[in-house]
Amino acid sequence: MLIDSHCHIDGEEFEPDREEVIERAKKAGVIAMLNVGTGNPLGNSFEKTVELANKHDFIFASVGIHPHDAKEYDEQTEKRLIALVESNKKVVAWGEIGLDFYYNHSPHEKQKEVFRRQICVALDLKMPIIVHSRDADEDTLKILLEECSHENFRGGIMHCFGGSTEMAKILLENGFLISFAGNITFKKAENLRQTAKVVPLEKLLIETDSPYLAPVPMRGKRNEPAFVTHTAKFLADLYEVDFEILAKQTTKNFLQFFASQNRSKTLFENLLLSL
Repeated sequence: MLIDSHCHIDGEEFEPDREEVIERAKKAGVIAMLNVGTGNPLGNSFEKTVELANKHDFIFASVGIHPHDAKEYDEQTEKRLIALVESNKKVVAWGEIGLDFYYNHSPHEKQKEVFRRQICVALDLKMPIIVHSRDADEDTLKILLEECSHENFRGGIMHCFGGSTEMAKILLENGFLISFAGNITFKKAENLRQTAKVVPLEKLLIETDSPYLAPVPMRGKRNEPAFVTHTAKFLADLYEVDFEILAKQTTKNFLQFFASQNRSKTLFENLLLSL
């Protein structure tokens, strides 16, 4: 049993065969997936994210404004996302939010402002956060340590982790799980593999970030949740444990994390019992 802790299967890349993709994930042993809403805030992408989660029992949703779109964030967008959260129990996290100083689709200061603002919204809603950070380790850590010290902080997931070993250690000490995607299987990702070794198995998650970052041996293809098995097998070898042990533990990590949230407790308790 595996869980894809971060995917984007509501996007246009999956329009031709979305239901087939979902069925392939089931056949591959994926018992749950977290579909993370992104896209231009001016469109209806977040509503599609929630609609997909409501259609399938084992798909859950997250909403939040990606740092690429921070320049579009305003009060109206915030109210719209809050309304989606409050009206849909399948929305279990706020994100992905954070900083991306690699592509710079939004100005750095605007990204930092919107990142802080969305953490505050998640705190008010008592929801965990899903964090994106690329080429922004120092600023990401600074903001998280300052904003997440609040008593309402419900933990977070560092998605597609690509930061330093030191960053990983600090995040682990401050209530975060760390998720690795298919890029950890890439030939030139040795630094990332060394970082992964400091993450305890009890704090580890696995994701596809599909349709991006297809793992070896699927690299170059459109990624999809079924491919999470390849990353899981790679990580099992890296951790020097049996595949079944790693699969069960990472699944347990995800389910316990969300079962510990008042908002999503009942959604995940039954899945936990199946382990």
